[in-house]
Amino acid sequence: MQKILLSTAITLTLATGAYASPGHTSKAETAAPQMDIGVPGDAAKVDRTIDVTLLENDEGQMLIESEPMDIKEGETIRFNITNKGELEHEFVLDTVERNAEHKIEMAKMDMEHDDPNRIRLDAGASGEVVWTFANSGTFEAACLIPGHYESGMHREVAVGDQTAQADVEYTSGTIKKIDAKAGKVTIIHGPLVNLDMPAMTMVFRADEAMMAKMAEGQGIEFVADRVKGKLTVTQMK
Repeated sequence: MQKILLSTAITLTLATGAYASPGHTSKAETAAPQMDIGVPGDAAKVDRTIDVTLLENDEGQMLIESEPMDIKEGETIRFNITNKGELEHEFVLDTVERNAEHKIEMAKMDMEHDDPNRIRLDAGASGEVVWTFANSGTFEAACLIPGHYESGMHREVAVGDQTAQADVEYTSGTIKKIDAKAGKVTIIHGPLVNLDMPAMTMVFRADEAMMAKMAEGQGIEFVADRVKGKLTVTQMK
């Protein structure tokens, strides 16, 4: 009889331990799992901010516009995101493969998630995603609402070490003319080494966030590249 009572007491003690404090979990249980692209960032330890605009244009494209998303491994970025379009859009950070998989799921049923690597915004709304890019590689920012990705709403996120980021060569120039409505800027510039072009005056494309930092007569240091076949200012300082 004593053995039976002792066995029962041990069983009750183990059961009580297993289910005690239902409102508390260990740090390991509550910590966000690391994804291939990294982990949620600490807003108090942000290294820099990237302004992002979500929009549709007159050509029927849906776009994610920002400065190039070239990020150092280990860097914590605050993405300030504004939806300037007329439709609802989202901003998702992930691998290209995971975005492709989730896009298929979204085509079956438009689901709104509440995850730290994504945000969904109504037209005119704004918000932020703070993310630490723990691993180097090529990732993606995208809108996975059905039809939006296919309309152009995705862009590369390149994560590398500091040395790789420091290799970018800037060109000196002076802004001659700005056509904000057309998204064009005329620049008198020196040689564009990466494009094998001599010094001249040319018209470049630039996104809204970039053009907001420009003024006619302003001297700039910039990087240009071909984006969708158009000469585009991709970085400026």
